[in-house]
Parts: sequence; C-alpha cells; structure tokens
Amino acid sequence: MTTLICIPTYDEAENIADIVRRTLTAVPAAHILIADDDSPDGTGMIADRLALADTRVHVLHRTAKQGLGAAYTAAFSWGQRNGFDVLVEMDADGSHRPEQLPRLLDALERGADVALGSRWVTGGAVEGWPLSRRFISKGGSAYARLALGIRQRDVTGGYRAYRAAALREIGPEGTQSAGYSFQIELLFNAVKAGLRIVEVPITFADRTLGTSKMSTRIVLEAMWRVTVWGLEALPGRWARYRAGVDARRTVVVGGSADSAAAHVAIAQLAQAESAEAGSDAGAAAGAGAAASAGAVASATPAGASALTGRTAHV
Repeated sequence: MTTLICIPTYDEAENIADIVRRTLTAVPAAHILIADDDSPDGTGMIADRLALADTRVHVLHRTAKQGLGAAYTAAFSWGQRNGFDVLVEMDADGSHRPEQLPRLLDALERGADVALGSRWVTGGAVEGWPLSRRFISKGGSAYARLALGIRQRDVTGGYRAYRAAALREIGPEGTQSAGYSFQIELLFNAVKAGLRIVEVPITFADRTLGTSKMSTRIVLEAMWRVTVWGLEALPGRWARYRAGVDARRTVVVGGSADSAAAHVAIAQLAQAESAEAGSDAGAAAGAGAAASAGAVASATPAGASALTGRTAHV
C-alpha cells in the first residue's frame, strides 16, 4: 500500500526538519505532505527547501490559519487525488514518534480500516504531562465515549492511519469541526460507518520546542460539539439497543509484538460482521484477511515520480 503522511503546521520552524528526517528514516517508502497554514515563523519556506531536497516531501501552502480539521481535510483530498492508498495523521512537534508508525501501518496491512495510536490502552503511555493535563485528556475521552456510545479508549488522539477507501466512506470534507474536535468527529463517523478500527498503543511525548496550540476555548468547543452529536445520536442508539445489535467494531492490540494477534482479531471481527448480516461474503472477507497475514506493502507509490505541483496553494 502506498502511504502519505499528512503533517499540518503552524509555527513549527523549530521542529519540521527533524520530524521529516525521522519519519523518512522510519518509513522510507512513504511520502510526506506538509500542510502549512501560512506560518509567520517561516515554516513554509523550510518545508519548500525540504521538498526540493527530497522528492518524497511535498508542500501544501494554505493562505491563512484555518484550523486543524481544515488542514487535514485539504491534505486528505490532495493525497486521494494523487492516488495514495493510506493517509496518516501526524503532529509536527515530535509528540507522535515516527518510529512507532510501522505499528499503525501493520494494523492496516492486516485488515483494519482505521488504526488509532492510543495513549490509554495497555502498553500506551504519555511522557512530560502534568497530572492535570492527563486528567483533561482522559476525562475528555471518557465523556466522548459516554455521550457518543463508542468504545475506543483514546478518542482525542491525533496519531492515526486511514485507508483511503475508509476516508471516502467517512467523508471528512463534510465534517463540522475546524479545530481539535475534528478528531472526535472523524472517529465517530468511522464508528457509525461500521469500519474496522484498531487501537495500537503508542508513547506520546510532550513537545520540547515551540508552543502548544491547545487552549481552554478548544477544549470547551470539543465538549459542546460532543454533547450535540450525542443528543442527535440518541434515537439511533436506543433503537440498536432495543434490537439487541452489538455494534462493536474495535479491537485493541499491543504493538508490533502482537501483530499476529491483531490480525486474528480483525479476521474474527470480519466473520462476526458476516454472521450479523447473514451473508457469506463477510465470512469470505474474514478468511481473506487471514490468508493475507504475510502480505508485504508496495514500497513506492504508483506514479509517484509523476506527482506535479510539489508546492500547492489553496
């Protein structure tokens, strides 16, 4: 599968070169798209130099700071237009370790539609956060799980890998969120679409350079949106409960050492979906996932050398 790693930036001049270097070292076959929101600190110019030095690096110049969700939506659209099979979300500040990216990609190779880098499952961790920040993050995920009726432990995390086909089904361009609540909304849409979601433990490290973009306003906006979405979803949740439908579509795995277990869990999930639907096609999908356990991804995007417009403006 051909992979595009989408990195939104705003004032990340101190971090962007190092994160690009580490990412290409960890996943040499991947390409990177830096989506810069007209950073006043020169991040965009640094990104242009990185793109000139390496054909795997691309830059999407945006005309103003429009929010995380808008940046990712534009990056996903660019990646789909250029034929990538997998699109990854990654922060520019080093909080998401590129060295752990193969874990997420492995989950997709073994049949998942969405792989979430999770801080709050067994094996996950957070470094450099005070207790108050941990409480806010875990509390936010717990509230979203309760309000939306979803099972994922880390609802707000931003280290994720999506199949391009899954993103087309979710439709990120139709999301309501421009800020960090975009992550919750996109996951909620994936759950409602019945996609196969895997949580993979990661270690989140707080940034050491630059300034965090998190604020009280962002947290309150996310809580408000989650509350609205939860109220809107209540009738459907009650109907599923009355019908006795088990809507679980998530498995949790413990990193690269447990990739075989992840594969088996995903295959079993496909077979369970088949039983629910009463369809032989789903069972065949589960068996097919098992047969492809040893599949190896294609190393170079088809037509990658023909990618044009290494610097795009939107």
